[in-house]
Amino acid sequence: MKLKHLFLGLLMTVAFMANAQSNSKEVLFTVDGKPYYTDEFIRVYNKNLDLVKDESQKDLNQYLDLFVGYKLKVSKANKLGLQNNSQYQNELKSYRVQLAKNYTTDSKVTKELVDEGYKRLLKEVNASHILIMVDENASPADTLVAFNKTLAIRDRIVKGEDFGTVAQEVSQDPSAKENKGNLGYFTSFRMVYAFENGAYNTPVGTVSMPVRTRFGYHLIKVNDIRDNRGEVSVAHIMILKNKDGVDVPTAKTTIDDIYKKLQQGEKFEELAKQFSEDKSSASKGGVLNRFGSGQLSSDEFENQAFGLTKENPVSKPFETQFGWHIVKLIDKFPIKSYDDSKIELENKISKDDRSRLIENSLTEKLRVKYPIKRDNKLYAIIVKYVTNDFYEAKWELPTDAKKYSGTLFSVGTKKLSGTNFLDYIYSQQKSGISVKPIEKLVDKLFENFVDNQRNQYNNDNLENEFPEFSAVMDEYRDGLLLFDLMDKEIWQRSKTDTTGLKAFYETQKDKHLWKTRVNAEIYSSTSLDIMKKVLVMVNKNQTSKEIKDKFNTKDVLNVMSYEGVYEEGAEALPKETKMEVGVSEISNKGEYYFITKISKVIPAGVKTLDECKGKLVNDYQQYLEQNWVNELKTEFTVKVNQDVFEKVKKQIKK
Repeated sequence: MKLKHLFLGLLMTVAFMANAQSNSKEVLFTVDGKPYYTDEFIRVYNKNLDLVKDESQKDLNQYLDLFVGYKLKVSKANKLGLQNNSQYQNELKSYRVQLAKNYTTDSKVTKELVDEGYKRLLKEVNASHILIMVDENASPADTLVAFNKTLAIRDRIVKGEDFGTVAQEVSQDPSAKENKGNLGYFTSFRMVYAFENGAYNTPVGTVSMPVRTRFGYHLIKVNDIRDNRGEVSVAHIMILKNKDGVDVPTAKTTIDDIYKKLQQGEKFEELAKQFSEDKSSASKGGVLNRFGSGQLSSDEFENQAFGLTKENPVSKPFETQFGWHIVKLIDKFPIKSYDDSKIELENKISKDDRSRLIENSLTEKLRVKYPIKRDNKLYAIIVKYVTNDFYEAKWELPTDAKKYSGTLFSVGTKKLSGTNFLDYIYSQQKSGISVKPIEKLVDKLFENFVDNQRNQYNNDNLENEFPEFSAVMDEYRDGLLLFDLMDKEIWQRSKTDTTGLKAFYETQKDKHLWKTRVNAEIYSSTSLDIMKKVLVMVNKNQTSKEIKDKFNTKDVLNVMSYEGVYEEGAEALPKETKMEVGVSEISNKGEYYFITKISKVIPAGVKTLDECKGKLVNDYQQYLEQNWVNELKTEFTVKVNQDVFEKVKKQIKK
């Protein structure tokens, strides 16, 4: 799926088709009689002019050929009926849902939430909590019981009992048994919105009144507030203290030995690659993704990382629940400015409980935009039919639907019948709504139903109200079709057509060549004196194990070696290496000295199909695509209006 999103992103950059059209446009070409206009071609060409690296594609004749090829592929996809595929339709629907969010928000409320979120982002709150669970759809009676229970607990604390001790005793958050309810430091968007409000609105050292979230009621004690430390980027070396459930007694000794090597001047990155047991970061020299307070599972690791400075960039070994670590500071990142944070905050708001505030604001606007007039006689009949069986999810729809089929109300041009409303009532029996008496419940459901229909109508009408929305949807629609078509006609074929790939390889051999290669064993050290001694031993054909055993100790690693097959110019080979059998002289690069022992030279030659398969498959795909486009030009009738194209050339050159 990630490949598809990448392809669509590239495709839309190259083939974006805006809906707005210039006052003057002419038919540039047709595909089986379907017209494509000059304004679209000019806009696409100008939009992509700076993005095209291949100079030939800036040539208008070449670009027209590419543009026609694109339209031919889309025509083929539609001809094959790929637009009827259920997966395609679902993906298109999913994309429309995401795109529509940009057109169904309240900008004023969004800005207020961004302002609030950024202001809170500047501070980090350390808070503890006690949770008394109650379902968010619980009855008023059950909700009141939980509320009163929470108040009684608060009264105990206000009268002097220790918050942490009480949390261990009564909190229904399982972690409270271990952490006494302490959640550590956090900032905005790290907790559910209602909890965040409670934490940021409670003074340090005090306990909040009960705060309701979807989990239940919380008592929040704010322990501390400090300035946000921003984010930090570090590298680390980790030695696990437990493997497969068994303690590793040598973990502390190993991390201390590595720290000694750092003090000897060896490079942190190289030591991380050799020794760190964090496999996700070791190959990158121990570098971790940058993080802020509360984002890792270890307060100790965070505090060590944030405590580093440019003057003291490397920590001493320290222990966390995961193992032993040494951390090196790469960089610190203060909180971004408001302007630089705005887009990121808007994105977070869209995925947060805050989004409900925006939705509610939009609903209020739609109530004004789409007023309704209800048929009260029909409504009264419906209310009379709904019974208390609803509360037990036993209420059934009427067998005679005709009686309720009249128009109950309209939203814009859309008419909603009494039957539609009855269907909605039936669907809500397990929603947890428990308003009583039944007449008030129907009123509440009617209000919800009307609001849902207003929102739905507004959403369904976006293409008519916003031409640019319609244009982007057309763009994505064609992009999805083209991806499915290319996958079917080119990409899958290039992977499975072994006979065709082999035949293509035979015509391309001269483009896939090995340079001279060698079987080599390479030694390195930061000490020239030691390398002089290593050179003597290598010339005597002593093994790498014998050499390392002689110069390396438990505390000091003086010599490293690696071996393999390397092509001329490979990064792993010292630059001055001669591609011939024998032992090199000592060479130097930066702080390191190298000796290379070559046991075999493999002459330059043609790569086998397997050795060049990745590049070959890519070339084969391009070959298949070009031939396929040529076939499409015979399958579809393309007519280019050359006179119009000449005018386009002159217009663009101006």
